[in-house]
Amino acid sequence: MKQRTLVIIKPDTLQRNLLGEVISRFERKGLKILAMKMISIDDALIAEHYEHHKDKPFFSDLKRFMQSAPVVVMVLQGYGAVEAVRLIVGPTSGREADAGSIRGDLSMSKGHNIIHASDSKKNAEIEIYRFFNEDELFNYKKIDFSAIYDGEELKEMEK
Repeated sequence: MKQRTLVIIKPDTLQRNLLGEVISRFERKGLKILAMKMISIDDALIAEHYEHHKDKPFFSDLKRFMQSAPVVVMVLQGYGAVEAVRLIVGPTSGREADAGSIRGDLSMSKGHNIIHASDSKKNAEIEIYRFFNEDELFNYKKIDFSAIYDGEELKEMEK
């Protein structure tokens, strides 16, 4: 099914000059980039996005890390995009992530782990509108989709 998902490319990615590497993995997979921008995350946005971590002992370190440099936020679209992106990203800890995943190849840390990806379709929609307005999402025909998807999937993607 056609889905959208949010990705946050974290400060360590920019500091380590890995932005192009990370974005290219999503492009090579065949995901469509609907939106992308570089931002600084303020206190209110961090508190909202990481609300589920706010009472944990590591929250102040997480906040400091996420504000240490800009982040790049992206909206990706594709057939089963939430699951596909999570597979490409890998588990939270880079040490435990499989080789071939972004975190498995590029991260050794649980906290400085390169990237955030929405964990469900429901959370993806919430997170997308936390970072983007509707007029920042671009819907365009991607000419390579006929080579990426089979007939039924392609019909779903064109809806």
